[in-house]
Amino acid sequence: MPPVHLAPDAAAFYATQSAFTDPGALAPLYAGLPPDPAQLARVTRDLMIHRGEGETFGYAVPAERLHDDAETRYLDDILRIVVERNDAPLSRRREPGDRFVGVCRDFALLLCSLLRHMGVPARLRSGFATYFGADGFHCDHVVTEYWDPARGWLFADAQLMDPLMVDTWKIDFDPMDVPRDSFLVAGKAWRAIREGGADPRTFGLHPPEEGPLNGDWFVAGNVRLDLADLNKVETLLWDVWGTETEAGQELVDPVRALYDEVAPVVGDEVCFTAARELFAGHEGLRTPRTVLSLAPYNGPREVTLR
Repeated sequence: MPPVHLAPDAAAFYATQSAFTDPGALAPLYAGLPPDPAQLARVTRDLMIHRGEGETFGYAVPAERLHDDAETRYLDDILRIVVERNDAPLSRRREPGDRFVGVCRDFALLLCSLLRHMGVPARLRSGFATYFGADGFHCDHVVTEYWDPARGWLFADAQLMDPLMVDTWKIDFDPMDVPRDSFLVAGKAWRAIREGGADPRTFGLHPPEEGPLNGDWFVAGNVRLDLADLNKVETLLWDVWGTETEAGQELVDPVRALYDEVAPVVGDEVCFTAARELFAGHEGLRTPRTVLSLAPYNGPREVTLR
């Protein structure tokens, strides 16, 4: 295998915390954690439960946790919730009732924070997974991409780092090396639709028969989120701004043309300079200080970011 190389500017950028992943005053909680990425992913899994996993883990998630935990944007606030429920070291596996109740973005955010704390370049990636049950459907998902000195960028899905989840979803790959045909980054999904003839209705939060949250407008939103992730602006998945289109609305040609331009930048291979320049230079893509949060439970509201 030929040697892999990460440019020093990209390595430094992705190995330092963002406003979203910074543990802040709670950084001492990371003391004593193992440096190995797979072990950190298991720590992440054992501190969190997805708000849709209650039945799988035999836990009735309280309604207020469904409403409030997953509206938590910043990692230091997530850690506060974790230690308020159980102040054991983070390496100690929590029972479901002591865990933070989040979504895929929160698993990815915590693992990203832990990796950056250890000096490992890491970033969130928004896209679509094929391994969550619905045959032929690409489910909205977020994973952590981290740098392996021997192999380059790898996808890690901390949500799968429990034998129960491996059995539930019949996972046949290493969760620390998710195949790139099993998780399609948003730009790759957009190009599959625009250039490869893929059915846009097979990309989204729900298959068409279960609701309207699918289609090319949804994929475009994920492209926008993934570009922000690559610039270390790891917002909630329902924070919207700029070129965001209303649910189910037909995309107009200028917006399609814009995402045709963005998609190659947010593919499997990322040009660091291009991703930085595109985000900084386009007002419709760059995350503003105030975003509109279309919170699933708590309702739409404007939020000023840190």
